[in-house]
Amino acid sequence: MKLIVQAGFIAVASLLSIARLSAQSTISGRVTNMGGKPIPGANVYLLNTIDGSTTDSSGFFSFSTDEKGQQTIVAEEISHQNAGMPITVEGDVKDIELKMKTGTVRLGTVTVTAGSFEASGSEGTILKPLDIVTTAGTQADVVKAIQTLPGTQQQGAQTGLFVRGGDASEAAVIIDGMVAQNAFLSAAPGVAARSRFGPFQFKGVSFSSGGYSARYGQALSSVLELNSNDQPDKSTINMGVHMAGVYASASKLMKKSSIEGSANYTNLTPFYGIAKTNFDFYDVPKGGGGSAKYTYKPNENGIFKVLVNYQQFQNGTRLPDPADATRTLDFGLKNSNVYGVMSYRQTWKSKWGLYTAGMYSYNQDDIKFNTTPVVNKDDRSQLRLEGKYLGSTKVNVLLGTEVQYFTYDRTFAAYNTNFQETQIAGYLETEWSPLYWLALKPGVRYEHSMLINNNAVAPRMAAALRAGLHGQFSLASGIFYQLADPQYYILGYRPGFQQSIHYIANYQYMHNDRTLRLEAYYKDYNQLVREHRTNGFDPNNYRVPVGVIDNSGYGYAQGAELFWRDRKTVKNGDYWISYSYIDTRRLYKNYIASVQPDFIATHNLNIVTKYFITKWATQVNATYNFASGRPYYNPQNTDFMGDRTPAFHNLSITINYLRSFGKWFSVIYAGVDNITNSKNVFGYRYTGDANIGYTRTPVVPAIYRSVFVGVNFSLTAFDVDEL
Repeated sequence: MKLIVQAGFIAVASLLSIARLSAQSTISGRVTNMGGKPIPGANVYLLNTIDGSTTDSSGFFSFSTDEKGQQTIVAEEISHQNAGMPITVEGDVKDIELKMKTGTVRLGTVTVTAGSFEASGSEGTILKPLDIVTTAGTQADVVKAIQTLPGTQQQGAQTGLFVRGGDASEAAVIIDGMVAQNAFLSAAPGVAARSRFGPFQFKGVSFSSGGYSARYGQALSSVLELNSNDQPDKSTINMGVHMAGVYASASKLMKKSSIEGSANYTNLTPFYGIAKTNFDFYDVPKGGGGSAKYTYKPNENGIFKVLVNYQQFQNGTRLPDPADATRTLDFGLKNSNVYGVMSYRQTWKSKWGLYTAGMYSYNQDDIKFNTTPVVNKDDRSQLRLEGKYLGSTKVNVLLGTEVQYFTYDRTFAAYNTNFQETQIAGYLETEWSPLYWLALKPGVRYEHSMLINNNAVAPRMAAALRAGLHGQFSLASGIFYQLADPQYYILGYRPGFQQSIHYIANYQYMHNDRTLRLEAYYKDYNQLVREHRTNGFDPNNYRVPVGVIDNSGYGYAQGAELFWRDRKTVKNGDYWISYSYIDTRRLYKNYIASVQPDFIATHNLNIVTKYFITKWATQVNATYNFASGRPYYNPQNTDFMGDRTPAFHNLSITINYLRSFGKWFSVIYAGVDNITNSKNVFGYRYTGDANIGYTRTPVVPAIYRSVFVGVNFSLTAFDVDEL
């Protein structure tokens, strides 16, 4: 599926153009105290957006935005009360004066530019779409971009986001506050798949690696939150072609509403004609889809949005037989998926806020496993209602509730199994700043599961303490619950809630377009699902859980992380470095001992660089990923999971060339993933037994090295100097 991933790189540079195509406005001014003295290091931004900057030593600020009409500009600084004023954005807005009083600071709002971490216990990281698509090696995949941040693991043979010792099931993907049940493309076992959603559908991507808000539950490790775009700035038409397909998108902006749509078709036959793959795709991946979006603004402080995504694709893969290395199994897959979310947000007098949303998703996989037909179906409905009171800079209160209903249905040959679940949740969260140097964020979440007839109460707390003008210490802790993997419930088992408890401490310094973040954490796992098998550990990916299954599993994860980003030192340059160390053990599923899981590497390092050459209108990006060896099961070794794979290395490069043809604009892009052609291995499979001997085969990605080329055209008037 990595090839489909690369197909998405199309939207990468393609949409890169669109993002910058729209005419931007420049907002500039100065921030001072009540005595007229400048306040350096203040964060200045437009409310409810991620557009902003930091004041210089003289208190001046300047930033660009795509927002239009009535907006609210806000200034925040750790030793002063927030200051704000309404402005009208119709072209450039200059000479804004914001005066700040000494006072309190609100928790969780000290954010700077794209890619920086929040100075709060929620450990949020915000990425803009351009951060994602201009990161080499991500192929415009949101999750691949997140994997360059601390706390994540590199994956090449498994699908999903793996965070701080957790497996893929422990990370939830949220769109406009609603769960995306099938956030990743379906794939054959052992073949990694990309996420379904393109980055330019969203105005911001917030990643919480732990200690996240009481708004969300059912995730033991992390939440990846995607917030869809509001209205576009103007009507546009965009189209492109690349080595694996074609696509087009358009938007129509009206007085109070807008309509957007996109369509794509992917066929990897040309790509596979020149690429050497590690799997035999007897049916080359192909498919298409589209999206539609409608927005309506009844007033300046309200917005109604409807977003619908549809995708359909198919492929056929020959997989190694886990019982006999000399044979293969045919895995044919046809997938269809639809996801729709409707939301409405309204504020009154800048003190009261209402948010309500509804979601429905449906996914179906028609599988032919050799000659055996398998049909997997699942759907989910969700409703959310919440209100917020913005009392002052000292106290904010959030109160909400949600209801979710979902089903899973599996037909294997002539046998059918299924289950349905209804979850009801309520949550309360308060932001309180009793002192100008202290902010607290207590919260609590209640959940009830009808499937297992169980209740869970999850208290959470975060705190922030000022440390100079540009630094802040943060602490967070909380309890998190989650149901077991659906495979257990669909077979009739009813394990209860799994639990994790997070303890997090960090320090962050942000100044002059530089960000330093140091963090340490401890995560205690309890009540994990465990299979009490009589025949020991079974590494077979196709195995069916058998025997007694309960919640007697347990584990822990602890580690330290570093993040450094610098957009100042090199003109037209940007780079970040992230490093993660993790020590983790767990006894769960069919493990026979408490060990480091086979999806965890102890050391992870990412170096991301970007440089724009103005004279050539060209951007050059490079990313290097490193991960130490991970454990794997060797039946000949009495030390369970005692062997280690070779270290992981990946160097990727992309080049984007920007060119205007009259009033039209284009992006020509090329990328090479794993340019050194490193033969990365993610584990080994053993077949045979002690009597006849064992045969070992490596677990490898679908392709080692790939090259991708494409071009995007925007049929909207644009001046390349606006970049």
